[in-house]
Amino acid sequence: MASSVITEEQQSAAEQVRSAVPRPELLAPAGDWECAKAAVENGADAIYFGLDRFNARMRANNFTAADLPRLMDFLHRRGVKGYVTFNTLVFTDEMADAEEYLRTLINAGVDAAIVQDIGVCRLIRQISPDFPIHASTQMTITSAAGVEFARDLGCNLVVLARECSIKEIARIAQPATLPLEVFVHGALCVAYSGQCLTSESLGGRSANRGECAQACRMPYELLSDGKLVPLGDRRYLLSPQDLAGLEVLPDLARTGVASLKIEGRLKSPEYVANITRVYRKALDSHFPTPNAETHYNLEMAFSRGLHTGWLGGINNQLLVHARFGKKRGVFLGEVQSLGLESVFLSLQAPLKPGDGIVFDAGQPDQKEEGGRVAKMWPASSRKTSTEIRLFGEVDYTRIRPGDKVWKTSDPEMDREIRQTFAGAAPHFQRPIDLVVQGRSGEPMTVNARDEQGRAVEVKSALPLAVAQKQPLTDERLREQLGRLGGTAFRLGRLDNKLEGHVILPVSELNRLRRGLASQLETLWDQPRRWTLRGTPTKTVFSGSARSTEPRLSVLVRSMAQLEAALSFELAIIYCEFEDPKKYREAVTRFRAAQRPNGPRSEIFIAPPRIFKTGEEWIQKQVRSCEADGWLIRNYDDLRFFADGRRVGDFSLNVANALTADYFKNHFGLERVTASYDLNILQLEALLQSAPPDWFEITLHQHMPMFHMEHCVFCAFLSKGTDYTNCGRPCDNHAVRMRDRVGLEHPLKADAGCRNTLFNGRAQSGAEYAGRLMDLGARHFRIEFVNEDREETGRTIAKYQALLNGEITGGHLWRELKLHNQLGVTRGPMEA
Repeated sequence: MASSVITEEQQSAAEQVRSAVPRPELLAPAGDWECAKAAVENGADAIYFGLDRFNARMRANNFTAADLPRLMDFLHRRGVKGYVTFNTLVFTDEMADAEEYLRTLINAGVDAAIVQDIGVCRLIRQISPDFPIHASTQMTITSAAGVEFARDLGCNLVVLARECSIKEIARIAQPATLPLEVFVHGALCVAYSGQCLTSESLGGRSANRGECAQACRMPYELLSDGKLVPLGDRRYLLSPQDLAGLEVLPDLARTGVASLKIEGRLKSPEYVANITRVYRKALDSHFPTPNAETHYNLEMAFSRGLHTGWLGGINNQLLVHARFGKKRGVFLGEVQSLGLESVFLSLQAPLKPGDGIVFDAGQPDQKEEGGRVAKMWPASSRKTSTEIRLFGEVDYTRIRPGDKVWKTSDPEMDREIRQTFAGAAPHFQRPIDLVVQGRSGEPMTVNARDEQGRAVEVKSALPLAVAQKQPLTDERLREQLGRLGGTAFRLGRLDNKLEGHVILPVSELNRLRRGLASQLETLWDQPRRWTLRGTPTKTVFSGSARSTEPRLSVLVRSMAQLEAALSFELAIIYCEFEDPKKYREAVTRFRAAQRPNGPRSEIFIAPPRIFKTGEEWIQKQVRSCEADGWLIRNYDDLRFFADGRRVGDFSLNVANALTADYFKNHFGLERVTASYDLNILQLEALLQSAPPDWFEITLHQHMPMFHMEHCVFCAFLSKGTDYTNCGRPCDNHAVRMRDRVGLEHPLKADAGCRNTLFNGRAQSGAEYAGRLMDLGARHFRIEFVNEDREETGRTIAKYQALLNGEITGGHLWRELKLHNQLGVTRGPMEA
């Protein structure tokens, strides 16, 4: 058996690896107390958790404000940080409650808040200049300019969008002025976080409010040019495999990221313990190649299939396998044949009685047969087969040869994992480095330093004596000072600087060891003290004089729609085309239509919603068309088009006056579009909290639901992996996705090959227009997707009549329902 003793040469080599690749923080999820303990006892450097409000996982058990003192005390005693997820949009009438919550966090010594809402970031800085803010992945930061935006806002760390590759992360990290955090493991949202309006659009359950209904995990059919695309058993077209970054961990660490984040606040404590332990071991062992046991642990913890996600770049064929959208586990093989009440398998992975299995017939939305293994034995007629019988009532007639078989649970492994965080004594110990100094006749001094640089010192009560035998060698010091069982520490490096052969009684060495541990525990336990100011002075926002008449703007996505819009006197015509080369033609047509005595409008261009490094060509092409202004959707365009006229779009997530003020007065936007997460009551509160002239309100649209890096065109209408080899089917085919209730949703690609799935049913706030105008709202917008020229013109005319007072909102609502093939809904605006 190989020796487990680490030589000085090995330790030195390991230290060189550490210095060459800084070890990032390991951040684990905690949906409840058990998960928090599971994370701590398996090596998390920090955990993130939510309270009962303002967090993006409202379905988790979560903690309460009353839990905070005890939770933070537990974490800090173990050298672990605790971050609170304050990562939802906050509405106007909630800001007072948000401030109260924030004061509670700060007083409790929470180490940081993970924040989505820009207004909340500003609120934090009003009440505390030093409390750390982590910019949530919900802020949709994909570039160095996004990091700068977060820094200027007062953030201390940025959680990048999951869609960033390692190469992109490295490019962002190089000029970044803030530490970066990236997701390394767990479920992947198919849509950009902070930009998914699917749950809001379909059921009034906003992902930006922690109420995601996971429509991405549902089956869809694909229609191209009106015809069903045959995809076999691939039906889960928007359900990515789970992220597993273990294989690319060295490359990820080399980018210099400060923190690696594990997803899973809705997962079990066994999942948290298992995944945290795997990544802790990988980080501490300097990134060994994952073996079969590691893969087994990851798959059994939770798996819809494991993939490196976008970390390795875009591969649309691998990201979504589309066969299922729920947990599977370890693949065992396929059914070979059936006995009377048994199944014959050729096993590809370990299986034992008590394990849970499921039979996958390729229809996971229907009831699937499965259960726990009662008995298994080698098949007498087949050397490579195993015969399996299950407990309970299993309908073997529903199982067919060729069905795939998955191992969904391993009770024995779960029991072993639970032992890692059972009981009160610490299971995971953090290394401390010791320096021992002294000479004969003087006290021995021991200095201890932990990984965070916190240091303590103890001195012996007795002087060192000349050793006649058994002097204090490195080995003896490690033996006596390293007996740290029952504490949160373990001995790391030991630097013996004792002069000559000296000795100290064992009882004194034990006292020194206990003193070091006690002092470090006290140091770790000291609560974080953040500056906390009094209640900020209520901001009174001032704005320009109100426009006397309401104005209508229109967003078009085709030349035919543009031609229809040119017949009307509109405030602004916004153009959003897939091909930015067409913007020059659009501007030219627009200018030609602006006759001296004809309808007067302005033309603004809407660049793509997401920007990544390397896509500057899109910005330059958009600017070259010489439009009147720009519809701003991200932080890069906010700066790139700073010398022109700008209106902020819905993707900036303006849900309260503090956010609106930041874009309006700090960046000089003419107006901002109110968040699509607001219902009519929340919209009214927003208009009453800041000058109504600041806001543009979208009254009619097909809600942009999923906005994705994942390209459905590439994945299912080509064999290519990305835009370089897909043949661009998006240029030649009109594609819709049909959901479980039969509604067909249009799919569009943008210049960056990102896809947006639009709600197939139009949504209208026509009935609320009068209430909004009574509060001073004057800027309204309607948007089109696939409407032809005739329908575009008819719809514009009706909404102009509404704003002119020629028809009522109720009348327009009834007419829209009557004339639209799929009808129309009130959408999220309905209270």
